[in-house]
Amino acid sequence: MRVPPSLASLIRSLHPHIKGKLRGALAAIAVDSDCGKALREELSGVRSLRVGRFRLIYRVGSRRIIDLVAFGPRQTIYEETLRLVAADSAKDADAQS
Repeated sequence: MRVPPSLASLIRSLHPHIKGKLRGALAAIAVDSDCGKALREELSGVRSLRVGRFRLIYRVGSRRIIDLVAFGPRQTIYEETLRLVAADSAKDADAQS
């Protein structure tokens, strides 16, 4: 499982109760990477798993490696994820040029 440094920092700062729920969600993803809901349209290719009032956004890569993308409240997480996915796509396009 790969976690970006900014997301790792956010996770470290979470309340212990939320961290416990997040650990449970990560364990569920490790067992069945398709347990989250597949997102559509601009966010196709990523999945969302409900963790209380929060959502864990992740991507299942090649060789079933799980990349965590974002974690946050449902109200804002999808807009943030769209921004992150667009930034990653732009980086990949620049790297291929």
